[in-house]
Amino acid sequence: MTHEHHHHNTANTESLNKAFIIGIVLNLFFVATEFSAGFWFNSLALLSDAGHNLSDVVSLVLALIAFRLAKIKANSNYTYGYKKSTILVSLLNAVILLGAVGAIILESVHKLRYPEPVPGGAIAWVAGVGVFINAFTAFLFVKDKEKDLNVKGAYLHMAADALVSIGVLIAGIIISYTGWYIIDPIIGLVVATVILISTWNLLHDSLRLTLDGVPSGIDSQKVVKTIRTIEGVTDIHHVHIWAISTTENALTAHIVLKEANRMEEIKHLIREQLKIFDIEHATLEFETSDEHCEASCNCNTTQNS
Repeated sequence: MTHEHHHHNTANTESLNKAFIIGIVLNLFFVATEFSAGFWFNSLALLSDAGHNLSDVVSLVLALIAFRLAKIKANSNYTYGYKKSTILVSLLNAVILLGAVGAIILESVHKLRYPEPVPGGAIAWVAGVGVFINAFTAFLFVKDKEKDLNVKGAYLHMAADALVSIGVLIAGIIISYTGWYIIDPIIGLVVATVILISTWNLLHDSLRLTLDGVPSGIDSQKVVKTIRTIEGVTDIHHVHIWAISTTENALTAHIVLKEANRMEEIKHLIREQLKIFDIEHATLEFETSDEHCEASCNCNTTQNS
């Protein structure tokens, strides 16, 4: 039996550092402004949006830290380095957002029962600034949002904030012309709904990767079928596919060959096919048809972690 390892690092964190830093600085400025305006004008719409934006700042900082950790070289204690931290941070981001949702809902329900006067014009002006800042920050991440779960999380945070700010802007205009102060907590509930919807997929994907599930976008059955179609391969079993980080995927498998003398050629063909599935790290154990697994092994070809 022969073990073959293939490692290929596609992560490029340097190009994203600038985007995260710009996003953090801009949103910190806006959070301070929006919190101050929310307290001054007693507006739940502004305060809830500011709370949401603050959770986004924390998320951006955590994501930046995770990218920096991912660059630290592997050592004898952490043989994959700290790449898994990017997955843990994406999960933490989702949890932070869910916490923000709960706080907004509680305060919105209270203000629905006891509505208070708020200045619509001031709310609209502050929200207008938020639309620009959030939309610009989202634009910084749009190019790479499908390449990394943390970048996708940052993009979803900022895009949702931009939509929420538009809602707060509209609410401010309506209040200034109609005096319907109950619009303020209603917008707070709308904010919570938008956050919840945008966070659900992030939470699902993060939990899946944290539990070493097969990354979304990779069909494990197709991977097995594709490798089986390679000439010289008679079977594949002990297949495990998981994420090392939010940008790198790995696979281990036992490959049964018709002839051992074609191992190098088939290994190369398998590597090329795995690239199509965005699997950069492969550990392959080759065996011939007359070899057998140990009796204690479970040779289920569809088993994946």
